[in-house]
Amino acid sequence: MRLSTKQKFFQYIKKSFNFFQNLLNLLKLVLTERQFLYLSCILVAISSAFAVIVLKTFAHNVFQFTIYINNLVKLPYINSILPIIGILLTVFVVQKFLDGSIEKGTSQIMIAVAKKSGIMPKKQMYAQILTSSLTVGMGGSAGLESPITITGAAFGSNYAQYYRFKYKERTLLLACGVAAGIATAFNAPIAGVLFAIEIVLADMSVTAFIPLLLSSATGALIANLTLKSNMLLSFRYALGFDYHNVIFYVILGVLAGFVSVYHARLFRKVEHLIGNYSDNVYWRAIVGAGSLAILIFFFPTLFGEGYESIKYLANDEAGFILNNSLLESFRTNQWIVLGFVFVTILIKSIATGLTLGSGGNGGNFAPSLFVGSYLGFFVAKFFNLIGFKEVPVGNFTVVGMAAVLSGLFHAPLTAIFLIAEITGGYGLIIPLMIVSSISFAISKRYDKYSMDIYAIAEKGIVFTSDKDRNLFNKIDLFSIYIKNIKTLTVYNSIEDIKEIFSTTTQDFIPVLNEDKSIHGVIVLDNIRSFIFNDNIDKSYLECITEATSTSIFTNAANVMKMMEAKKIDYILLTKKGKFEGYVTESLLLESYRSNLNKLRIE
Repeated sequence: MRLSTKQKFFQYIKKSFNFFQNLLNLLKLVLTERQFLYLSCILVAISSAFAVIVLKTFAHNVFQFTIYINNLVKLPYINSILPIIGILLTVFVVQKFLDGSIEKGTSQIMIAVAKKSGIMPKKQMYAQILTSSLTVGMGGSAGLESPITITGAAFGSNYAQYYRFKYKERTLLLACGVAAGIATAFNAPIAGVLFAIEIVLADMSVTAFIPLLLSSATGALIANLTLKSNMLLSFRYALGFDYHNVIFYVILGVLAGFVSVYHARLFRKVEHLIGNYSDNVYWRAIVGAGSLAILIFFFPTLFGEGYESIKYLANDEAGFILNNSLLESFRTNQWIVLGFVFVTILIKSIATGLTLGSGGNGGNFAPSLFVGSYLGFFVAKFFNLIGFKEVPVGNFTVVGMAAVLSGLFHAPLTAIFLIAEITGGYGLIIPLMIVSSISFAISKRYDKYSMDIYAIAEKGIVFTSDKDRNLFNKIDLFSIYIKNIKTLTVYNSIEDIKEIFSTTTQDFIPVLNEDKSIHGVIVLDNIRSFIFNDNIDKSYLECITEATSTSIFTNAANVMKMMEAKKIDYILLTKKGKFEGYVTESLLLESYRSNLNKLRIE
């Protein structure tokens, strides 16, 4: 039977893949463990880098297409139509091809590290590329960096699983994929390494540096070879620091800190609001994307990542951001342009919340750079327009990106070196350090956790810098709690208490209301002195004391913390408000030791 050209192509791909796998298996036998790890981190980096190229190329081409259409037919609402199509297509792909769900945000990497021994689903190797390309590439107001990091992490994790790396190396390869993704996306190898350290490997050892450096350098090299300069966020002109402007950088840092808190909180509210709007995913997508379309109609710069408009601001050509807007005829009026910039800062979080809450896929990395650049431009231009002092607009625009990035992600080192690298030098290193540290301090004061992990950190799901907490995070209360225990109600008697304590090994008895909710608890040690006396002068209700209880869905680390605070060795568990069972300190510690032994074996 004669094969078609398509069949021949896929047959060739399959043979090449098998050959490559056999070669790697051979190398694994020949090389030392450390040498094979170094080779692996380069291969993971190459995979992550090409994923970035696919994402960046698609998003860039769609953006260029919209510019072409707008210049050709002058229809501002074209920018509003594409995001609706993109988000609806994303929802369709998720429902039909991705089992109806997709994990978003760098928090998924943190969960994999803290709770799943560095294991990520295979579908994350392609799901993020496909869905974020549709969402952001067609104008959704979000960024590609978060999907890029998840994809890189998935490549690293699944590669490590296939070649049976232990937990420590598996997590390291996961981080290598993240580092390579960031390095490729911005052509910033140092920022890639620092992002992996600050966000993923908070408890990293020195031995992890070489694999991370190799991965990040590989990603940056591929970016140089394949990505066009107009696809990257870069500013290749001299930027210098004038110490006379220190006070203005301090002001920018303070404002960035508060803007970071504002952006994070409003984003969460909008995403939650639209995400819970309807159980029908398509109706939710239409409402959310429709609301986004209205915002983009009035503020076209909200379309996509917005990196093009950042370059306009850095070159002090802000009038161009009014193109295709209702205010286009006022683009020479600097005060109107400045007002437009200010309002855009305030509503970017709404646009991103609508994009992600309605079913689109993307991240907050690019929005943080967008808001930061607009804030930096606003501060500099404001002082220039009022005639107070001539402040360098370009410098403040790029430094502002570091300020908000540091505040939102609680990653000041990443922010400092990312902007230093994309500006082609370290001329602004001092102001970058000033604004990033101030913004981080203020943001940390009001939001204990960074934007991307706020929800899961509040629930105690991930704390990768705390190894003990990570081990407790792996404990599933459903698998260890005790359900079979005798209980009483408020209508029982002293005799019933005696019956249970004399015929069982229980040293406490949960007392339940009619609806199975917890009323209290009877503790044997509290009533031992009189309960078995023939002449008891206490009533049944006097034997009941307040019970310490929590939901069975509570994180195990938080349960242990409650036990320590209350100085007790058990806690009652509820499910939907009804008594479910209890868990003891010894059970938690036994599971902790089991998880610890598994990590040593892995």
